[in-house]
Amino acid sequence: MSSEDPSGHARTAIDAAPYPDGGGADEPRPGHAPPDPAAPASLEPAPVETPGAAPTLHQRLAAAGEVVLCSGFPTQLTLVVLLGLLGAGPTDGSGELSLAYVVTLSLVDAAVILALVWMLMRARGEHPVAVMVGRRPIRSELLLGLALVPAALLVVAAAFAVLSRVAPELRNVPENPLEALITTPAAALTFAAVAVIAGGLREEVQRAFILRRFEQHLGGAAVGLVVFSVAFGLGHLVQGRDAAIITGLLGALWGVLYLTRRSMVAPFACHAGFNATEVLIAYVGSGAG
Repeated sequence: MSSEDPSGHARTAIDAAPYPDGGGADEPRPGHAPPDPAAPASLEPAPVETPGAAPTLHQRLAAAGEVVLCSGFPTQLTLVVLLGLLGAGPTDGSGELSLAYVVTLSLVDAAVILALVWMLMRARGEHPVAVMVGRRPIRSELLLGLALVPAALLVVAAAFAVLSRVAPELRNVPENPLEALITTPAAALTFAAVAVIAGGLREEVQRAFILRRFEQHLGGAAVGLVVFSVAFGLGHLVQGRDAAIITGLLGALWGVLYLTRRSMVAPFACHAGFNATEVLIAYVGSGAG
């Protein structure tokens, strides 16, 4: 189950693109009416900016700063400190992990990350919705993502089975501390909502943004895929070393799906559906269902 995102993908500003035949956007083509000045501009993302031009040092440093800022680590660390100053700690009076704390930290961090991504993209003249959603029909992308949920569950089950045989020492956390909190219907519903918002939505927006920045300025999408998949797995170490490795693998698969589709809708649907299913499994396994 995911708790912790992170860039980009290839498409930039959304200025009017030239026609395929080389004519300008303001030049009417034969057999076509001239463009209506009052019509709204297209929100479809254009190809990557200035292909072939090597990014400057300033662009690389700025992109790296944005990646780190939106990686989830600085924001969560800041929120942990702020919650501590307010008297809120990760454990309750009995020393167990606090459900209220996990929910608050996850949802507030999700809101912060989503706001940061939006502001940073707008500051560069990018249209967040056009970049994240892409040109594919949303409904078909949602259905594709949901159809891939069983495959994601199968990959996880197979990976856990392999790791338990070849490297059993990686299972250093006998019981997932987050799943241990899912003991009532209310807790299950709360966790499902957090899993969809802070897991599916936030982490896939985060991943798309970070892959995009790598693709533009930091060595390419493949480099970003490797780097963020490792970071994504490390963000789940609290669930065990084996879970961190498998979560990193899942993150890489969702990253490949985004890069292939050029839309975060299918990865979001698959991620959210996977997380919700994991919550259901944990709830039924707790004996409370």
